[in-house]
Amino acid sequence: MTDLFNYHRRHSSVAVVGDTPLGGDNPIRVQSMATVSTNDTEGAADQARRIIAAGGEYVRFTTQGTREAENLGRIRDLLRAGGISTPLVADVHFNARVAEVAACNCEKVRINPGNYVDPGRTFKHLEYTDEEYANELLKIERRLMPLFEVCRAHHTALRIGVNHGSLSDRIMSRYGDTPEGIVESCMEFLRICKREQFDDVVISIKASNTVVMVRSMRLLVDSMDREDMHYPLHLGVTEAGEGEDGRIKSAVGIGALLADGIGDTVRVSLSEEPECEIPVARHLVDYVARRERHPFIPGSAAPAFDFLRPVRRPTRAVENIGGEQVPVVIATGRGDEAYGEDQCPDYIYTGNVVPEAVSDGRRFIVDFNVYDGRPGTYPIFPHSAMMWVGSIEAPLKFLVLEYGVAAEEYLACLKAHPEVVVVAISHHANRLGELRALVHEMWSAGLTNPVVFCQAYAHGAAEKSNLQIEAAADMGALMIDGLTDGLWLMNQGDIAATDIAATAFGILQAARLRTTKTEYISCPGCGRTLYDLQSTIARIKAATGHLKGLKIGIMGCIVNGPGEMADADYGYVGAGPGRVSLYRRKECVEKNIPEEDAVRKLLELIEADK
Repeated sequence: MTDLFNYHRRHSSVAVVGDTPLGGDNPIRVQSMATVSTNDTEGAADQARRIIAAGGEYVRFTTQGTREAENLGRIRDLLRAGGISTPLVADVHFNARVAEVAACNCEKVRINPGNYVDPGRTFKHLEYTDEEYANELLKIERRLMPLFEVCRAHHTALRIGVNHGSLSDRIMSRYGDTPEGIVESCMEFLRICKREQFDDVVISIKASNTVVMVRSMRLLVDSMDREDMHYPLHLGVTEAGEGEDGRIKSAVGIGALLADGIGDTVRVSLSEEPECEIPVARHLVDYVARRERHPFIPGSAAPAFDFLRPVRRPTRAVENIGGEQVPVVIATGRGDEAYGEDQCPDYIYTGNVVPEAVSDGRRFIVDFNVYDGRPGTYPIFPHSAMMWVGSIEAPLKFLVLEYGVAAEEYLACLKAHPEVVVVAISHHANRLGELRALVHEMWSAGLTNPVVFCQAYAHGAAEKSNLQIEAAADMGALMIDGLTDGLWLMNQGDIAATDIAATAFGILQAARLRTTKTEYISCPGCGRTLYDLQSTIARIKAATGHLKGLKIGIMGCIVNGPGEMADADYGYVGAGPGRVSLYRRKECVEKNIPEEDAVRKLLELIEADK
């Protein structure tokens, strides 16, 4: 049972992966995946060395055929000859025979339940009787048995790696496109592993949608606990993208799970060189792990809260905060910062300085003792000034609260003043636990005042990436839980106010709570990638960055492409060497376009649909 308020790492069994065991009391491992062809022995070994030098503890390679699976052994031999014992992992799709060959040549094999036995996804609805469905499960069992034998003979671990984007038509037809269907796709395989006592198993459930990924993982842990399974877990947000957006999106999803003690190995999937993923994963893991052995938080869950299927906490709207409205962004500044049109904070806190003129629709928050009732300004009270809340007239007021403030005092104030928005802060080692405890205390008391989470950091401009990773990780679970009516990031350091605000908007977009720019669902690339991924992403971004709210999928191949892009408006998918297919949602509308024409054709498709 997850403790919402106190950090404890989930206890898992141990999977033996070469000389780097996973799960149990072992450290949370970080890993990456090579992007070069697995047939390029020297190139693959060289890229593995770079990943390992950056701190990678496992290196994965795509093995789309037996040729690649066999060459993985040569790559391993080359690395071992150089004194490198880091475990190698084979990534297998569609072909069970390839998995069996790969298991002879590496320390772990990943198979995908969506295409290991079932045919590739075609988005067709299939009807099965219970008997027919049971027969399909027998096919899985027959296909897995030979792989178990090879894995046992070569001491090879197995990853059951479910991708939201490649769920089979069989699963989709019976369970729909739901977290429950994703989990069942995994459990079908795990029940066979348990029955056959094959224990060197790792599990992953990945999605490009952080909400789907986190909810599915929570459901999986619950399902495994109920069936007495405790396998270690691999975390990742697939097709997270690149740059700041990719880091923020990964930290929201992975951080939400790590913060609840879920996860034994992490891969941050960025559309960049694979060694660039390792420092991001390492910082994320180390940042969350600092919460271990923190002072106890005596929180109690609100009766209406459902950890497995959370919905937004009911609140009364105050101005544009709470209710059914998107979460707001609050920033700290002077009020004259040049924010982008779509990334201008909803409120700017100016402290004890009241702006002389309020223009262009901007709203300001000022300290209660200097508030003069000027339109467009709103007072904020520390909890020590709670007694003054009723003495000042304003349509919207802010009250800063921290868990541990006398509940009878602040609950009475909030009940009497529904116009008050709570600014929740924490200085605890486990700020997630304290912030949750405060909101659950309010919820249990029947309060409907909106809550804005204020997260404070201290990073210089050179550490902007760390601010983004930490803030996204701290907010992940709070957003997935449905507790967030607003976000206020504060930072002691020389990071520009505009960058801090952009980070807040990026975090909200990563959790699918508020959209302020184009979203790119782009894969990290691997040996299956059929074009220059990084340059293509740059060209598509340059051409479409102004299309606020549009979701564009950029996929190197068809393995997960059409599925992960299912909620994207348009997709750009590698179809063959130098060839690209274009999608409108799930439908392929142009096939096998020459790569040099594909970006132009994508833009023409978008323009034609306007």
